[in-house]
Amino acid sequence: MRPLTFGALAITVALTACVAPAVARAGGPAILKVCTTGDYRPLTYRDPATGQYSGVDIDMAADLAQHLGRTAVFVPTTWSTLVADLTSPGRCDIAMGGITDTPERRRVVDVTRPYLAGGKTALVRAADTERLASIEQINQPGVRVIENNGGTNEQFARTHLPEAQLITWPDNTTIFDQLAAGGADVMVTDAIEAIYQSSLHPELVAEHPADPFTSEAKAYLLPKGSPIAAATDAWLAGALRDGTYAGSYERWLHVPAPDPPS
Repeated sequence: MRPLTFGALAITVALTACVAPAVARAGGPAILKVCTTGDYRPLTYRDPATGQYSGVDIDMAADLAQHLGRTAVFVPTTWSTLVADLTSPGRCDIAMGGITDTPERRRVVDVTRPYLAGGKTALVRAADTERLASIEQINQPGVRVIENNGGTNEQFARTHLPEAQLITWPDNTTIFDQLAAGGADVMVTDAIEAIYQSSLHPELVAEHPADPFTSEAKAYLLPKGSPIAAATDAWLAGALRDGTYAGSYERWLHVPAPDPPS
């Protein structure tokens, strides 16, 4: 059954996004309920006009569902409620979409092998690249740091940038427009998101994404003791080995996929 073509993936994602509410109510073993925030391009994005999901991890969710003999249904969540939704019985089978593997999350959920290495870096306007390149430069009174609510970006800012002015923003899609318009000075986020958003906003620059402030890994999360945990990890190992993941990554970012973390 491997691999899905990109055309088949797009059709699968579009159909599941359209029928998700009805199918989710119906339940049944043929459904894979995927919690995803839909606000973290290029890994997960929900189009507000159509309700359809797209991105690297949406492609991967469709491929996993096919591997398991199921249909992917996308369940909206937020960074603040992600773990609560995943640990709420029956709400989600898996969480996907640029999720950082952290010790706090490992205490309450199961985590797959890592599939993407990265770390936090600064996203700033082009005029501020020299002024706001380091943690020391950003961690100053009067520097406005904007972060989305509830995720590891906000945690990083609260831990490492206590002297800066923290602005929390409820929408991780419009936050970049706010930064570009001068509503804040800097956003610290994952290097992959910084690179992607700088390609959409020419006035923004990802500071040293190849040398981020931290070293982190992305993984998929499942409820503790999930019956599909072993099958999911085996699927992911195969997808990393046979080019399924690399193909989706290159489709969305137009550059070769990096080697997965060891």
